[in-house]
Amino acid sequence: MTGLTVLLPPSETKREGGDTDRTLDLRALSFPELAAERAAVITAARSVSSEESSARTALKLGPKSIAERFRNLELDTSGTMPAIDRYTGVLYDPLGSLDADAATRAWWFEHVVVQSAMFGPVRGGDLVPAYRLSHDSRLGSVRLASHWPEPSARVLAAHTADGLVLDLRSEGYRQLGPVTGAVVPRVVSVDGSGRRKALNHWNKTAKGRLVALLARTGAAATTTAELLDWAGAHGVVLEQHDGSWDLVAESLEPATV
Repeated sequence: MTGLTVLLPPSETKREGGDTDRTLDLRALSFPELAAERAAVITAARSVSSEESSARTALKLGPKSIAERFRNLELDTSGTMPAIDRYTGVLYDPLGSLDADAATRAWWFEHVVVQSAMFGPVRGGDLVPAYRLSHDSRLGSVRLASHWPEPSARVLAAHTADGLVLDLRSEGYRQLGPVTGAVVPRVVSVDGSGRRKALNHWNKTAKGRLVALLARTGAAATTTAELLDWAGAHGVVLEQHDGSWDLVAESLEPATV
């Protein structure tokens, strides 16, 4: 994988359904080197999901979400859809992926990698089923915090060696696949006096809008200088300060993109 790679976290909320004629095929996922690690997590997720009591604790499910354990028991038989369509919520909804044109979707398929707790890194176009698993889920002998980092970091390093990585993952998912030298922007809001405040929950909206704009414009940045040039050309305030990065949320309001 060369050029620009955008790393995204998954979302706890997922779109239901999918193509039942194309069920999960681990051999067809990107980064097939991770087949053994993926199989181990799937086996462990099935085990804790097999009973309501263990699923409630391991997957942190409440009364309204306990039925999501069945997703993990049906991974081999449920329908799949591209990862960029599977995830929903504050970050993914601004993409409008189901209504995007073919060129925009092709950009996501090529340039976006999602750090899934279940499957490790997958590309935006990889076909995945709905599942329930988070970076801090408890799977008995399989500890995601020690299971994923080394193999994920290895394949990401190999596949992004010739390009630029824009890491928009949350901290928990960055730990599952560390990447050295990535651009990791802090999303900030700027008030009338110019003071900057880091955003928490709503930073995901800005990130989603950024990924939508990158795709719609066919961004091809391979260096930080080219990324800054792209941002300036499209009214996005992305700034580097002593090795850290700020992304100004207001510059990604719908009226400007």
